[in-house]
Amino acid sequence: MTETLGLVVHPTKPVDSSVRKIAAYAGAHDVRIVVRAADAPRVPGFDALPDAEFAGAVDWIISLGGDGTMLGALRLVMARPVPVLGVNHGNLGFLVEVFPAQLEEALEALVHNDFTIEPHSCLVTGSPSVAGFNDLVLTRLGRGAVSVDLTVNGLQYGYYKCDALVVATPTGSTAYNYAAGGPVVSPSAAAMVVTPVAPMAGVSRSVVFGPNDEVRLHVAGDSAAVGVEVDGVESETLAHDGVLTARLRQDAAKVVRLSAGKHASRSRVKLSLLDLPVRPDQLLELIPGHLRPRIAGGPGE
Repeated sequence: MTETLGLVVHPTKPVDSSVRKIAAYAGAHDVRIVVRAADAPRVPGFDALPDAEFAGAVDWIISLGGDGTMLGALRLVMARPVPVLGVNHGNLGFLVEVFPAQLEEALEALVHNDFTIEPHSCLVTGSPSVAGFNDLVLTRLGRGAVSVDLTVNGLQYGYYKCDALVVATPTGSTAYNYAAGGPVVSPSAAAMVVTPVAPMAGVSRSVVFGPNDEVRLHVAGDSAAVGVEVDGVESETLAHDGVLTARLRQDAAKVVRLSAGKHASRSRVKLSLLDLPVRPDQLLELIPGHLRPRIAGGPGE
């Protein structure tokens, strides 16, 4: 039976070389390639499908871009998660694992089933079209502060008054949540974390909730107008008395990992570069072995 591979591509970055490698692989292994209709002008020559049809047709997805492109691919198929491999045509890239130069090797690993699947959770709200694999952020629109009441599983827990409020998954804990002083949450944890940005009153620290908790954020009368961003993209506006609910949905996505250990090591390096408190000797351990002597020896070596 012919498998169908979906391509999701960055809207502007050049991905032609990767597309050619994938097309050669597909031709040699009786794999059909499809693309989203929105991406068709950038990757011509393949069947183009509307998003809903694309999501229902694919057995695999290869995402060509950065973390944003990868997140978009995960959202596309969250109704029926299929394995997604990320190829880094972006910048920092915490989610994506493979660089374009490694793509042929990665495709060979896929052929021989030499990979693992890393499950990812997401945050879902009352709207079925809204899901965040990184975070949901309440932001102020105009002057004033975000002022919201916090209810968990129907019980009132207090309120927040701050510049913004971040609700993050473990994956998203290294993004805006981390920049705001929130904790890094292990990807293996079934949890979500709520962190206020520049708190002025009310709850001033991060709070971590479990997988069965429902967090309800009610916009208070003294709040500025509130915007909702989902994975960094504007989603909706909440007026006074508006409510955002958030629950954790586990196993909402399947990310292909070819070398989970190497990927985790690279992520540790990236976090270290973002000022994670690591001693020099600990940072040295994260550097590939063949480079350590030169770095440890200093410029005189």
